[in-house]
Amino acid sequence: MIYHVVPLTAWRERPGSPYAPASLETDGYVHCSPDEATTLAVVNAFYRSAPRPLLALVLDEERLSAGVRFEAAEPAPLPGAPEGVLFPHVHGPVEREAVVRLLEVRWDDAGRATGLAEFVPSPPPSAP
Repeated sequence: MIYHVVPLTAWRERPGSPYAPASLETDGYVHCSPDEATTLAVVNAFYRSAPRPLLALVLDEERLSAGVRFEAAEPAPLPGAPEGVLFPHVHGPVEREAVVRLLEVRWDDAGRATGLAEFVPSPPPSAP
């Protein structure tokens, strides 16, 4: 399993289509992380001011039609990530069927990501 970080609002855009973040066009792949600890390091390095809730999509690589390559971070090293960690890059859109879990990033009072927990969607507002 690999992890991809995304704001809930972005994940819910175009629900009937494969997920294709802007990085697919700009970088040629979907950025992912190999494990929970590295995902938290990525969140703390790049997503502290991202819209919340912030999700980590847990992807089953076997369900992806696009190729996945594990590559070094650019620029390296990523603060908080284990030395020598390789990052999975999905070289195509992510089929929604490949998402096997939705986890929500948990934050401390200082605004640092501290863990991932099962995402529980809020019920829609009730009509008056």
